[in-house]
Amino acid sequence: MAIFTGSGTALCTPFQNTGNSETPIFNEESYRKLIEFQVYNGTDALVACGTTGEVSTLDNDEHIEVASVAVQTAKAQKRKIPVIAGAGGNDTRNILGLVKRLQHVGVDAIMLVTPYYNKTSQRGLIEHFTMIAAATDLPIILYNVPSRTSLNMLPKTLYELSKLPNIVAVKEASGDISQIAEVIALCGENLDVYSGNDDHIVPVLSLGGKGVISTVSNIAPQQVHDMIISYFDGDTKTAATMQIEMLPLIRLLFADVNPMPVKAALQMLGLEMGDCRRPLTKIDETLQNDLSKEMKRYGLL
Repeated sequence: MAIFTGSGTALCTPFQNTGNSETPIFNEESYRKLIEFQVYNGTDALVACGTTGEVSTLDNDEHIEVASVAVQTAKAQKRKIPVIAGAGGNDTRNILGLVKRLQHVGVDAIMLVTPYYNKTSQRGLIEHFTMIAAATDLPIILYNVPSRTSLNMLPKTLYELSKLPNIVAVKEASGDISQIAEVIALCGENLDVYSGNDDHIVPVLSLGGKGVISTVSNIAPQQVHDMIISYFDGDTKTAATMQIEMLPLIRLLFADVNPMPVKAALQMLGLEMGDCRRPLTKIDETLQNDLSKEMKRYGLL
């Protein structure tokens, strides 16, 4: 059974500045409001501590704090949806400890990105993920995003990993539709596939995907959910039209480094996000204006 079907939001992590620190601290109140906004507007799963959540700037204790708040807030909602926590990285030993702590705070699943910087071979990927899978009984979503990690997880590697009982899905952000089709052909029902690119939601669904782990759904949760529901209800024309209609907004959200634009967009919606942590910064005035105009055209403002 899939961890979720539909739209999973890769949550931004809101920060707030303090007078005593140059590093903005986690804004728990705003994070709870963002989660409540997501649940109210149809999101099917919450993904905490992913790329869009600036996970690479969180130390382990902050990582656990953010995930814990996500779990607590989600459990307090009338409509129950799963909380998935990112926990990937380039140090297998560190991830093993982090996964155990995340399991303790009650997340429903783990999402593991491929190692970056030191990278590894395809054989190394199999050993790395096998060790982590053996350390937990939580279901695991693998995350393939070579544009960020400079490492592409090949279909045959995913096929081998899909044989492990708790590696159940992949977030595929390679941008290569042929590769995604090959993954689905090789792995079949042993591995669910979620689009990792907002502009590929309907194409991935058409190949048998289960949904998306999305950035744009931070600001348009109902629209992304409805697009996927339309597809699964057999109204593929409406789903395709919604995908095409959303493309200008998606392009602007990735016109600068994610999550800088989407945090600016959430701020326009009245959700306090604060600054990104360095080395990320703010989007420029031109993009800010273009994003505001597009959000008005799309009906978000």
